[in-house]
Amino acid sequence: MQNKKTEVEMSQKININDIYDKNINFLIGSGASYGLFPTLAVNIKGKAGEDQTIETLATLFNQGSGDPCNNALLFMHYYKECIEPAMTFDIETVGTDSTKKEVIENYNKFIESLLIILERRKNHEKSCNIFTTNYDGCFVHTADNILQSGKAEFIINDGTRGFKRRYLHAKNFNSSVYQRGVFGNYRSEIPQINLIHLHGSVYWHKDEENIRVDYRTSNEDKIIKISSRATTKLNSFSTILKDSSKTIDDFESIIIREKIRTEFLESYQRLPIVNPTKWKFHETVFEEHYYQMLRLLSYELEKPNSVFITFGFSFADEHILNLVKRSLSNPTLQLFICCHTEAKCLNLKEHFKAYKNVEFITIDGELNFTTFNNQVFTLDSDNTVEETEAEQQRVD
Repeated sequence: MQNKKTEVEMSQKININDIYDKNINFLIGSGASYGLFPTLAVNIKGKAGEDQTIETLATLFNQGSGDPCNNALLFMHYYKECIEPAMTFDIETVGTDSTKKEVIENYNKFIESLLIILERRKNHEKSCNIFTTNYDGCFVHTADNILQSGKAEFIINDGTRGFKRRYLHAKNFNSSVYQRGVFGNYRSEIPQINLIHLHGSVYWHKDEENIRVDYRTSNEDKIIKISSRATTKLNSFSTILKDSSKTIDDFESIIIREKIRTEFLESYQRLPIVNPTKWKFHETVFEEHYYQMLRLLSYELEKPNSVFITFGFSFADEHILNLVKRSLSNPTLQLFICCHTEAKCLNLKEHFKAYKNVEFITIDGELNFTTFNNQVFTLDSDNTVEETEAEQQRVD
């Protein structure tokens, strides 16, 4: 019986007909952008051979006896590998790189699937929420390309308002946009995707007590300069992190001067992102918005007939993990957790073993963004939103 259950889980997809008219929410993590930007995973192992991430190593290095040099080098590595590439990314430079093109095409396919679902809604608002822990602008840039192509009409609502200067505020996620006929004889809601950055964005800027958002910026003012001497030591440290034959016992004592450590960390802590150590912002204005967005997530998950789909997210953020657990007391909430591998699924099941309204999605192999779009969250002939008889007559 157990084997039969496992087989079903590995072949699962999300039934669109079961969810399309509900309050749909997504939580998208770094797995979606893998190929453009690295995830938080590293190759080095723990003492018992367990997998490690930037988060686990940051916690280790911040303990009482932690090495301040390794701690600084870890965040230098994280900055150079994950943050700076997102800051300097230009979607127009993807070119013919097949790996990068596939990532953008996956974002494109995902958004287009969402728009089809929203257009078919009858008794529900034509909006959904995408919560993301990614710092990059893949959703915004891809949505902009779809809009420019003229293939769809929709709103991508990132919570900002303004003209020359766009400012972020939580209340802006509560709005909808309608289109009226010339003589006011009809009104139709324009499909809207609310995009909520839980861990910040490289396009955010602190502007006094406000958060200003600018997608055209080069981010030159936020680029952290690392000296050539420190870069040499960083390269040695990164080589250890990327070596799967190494364990945390193999970390060398790489000395980096206190002045260099302090200057780097001071600049790093001004970035508009959540710090992987206990997932905290260092700027109060960003910290306040973070908790407002957590409240928004909680509010959405407590609504009747809500659906929450997670992809590429490890639940390492304790605030989000505990919030989702509390929300599962809502008996009409259905949580779908898309697991990268069967092994990752076993770890995640430990967090949610007490809840019946959780469904784990696995496939035979790795569940990446491509297989998510093609096999799990797909509008194929067997898994599409059914048209009503009235719609069919209107098309005819």
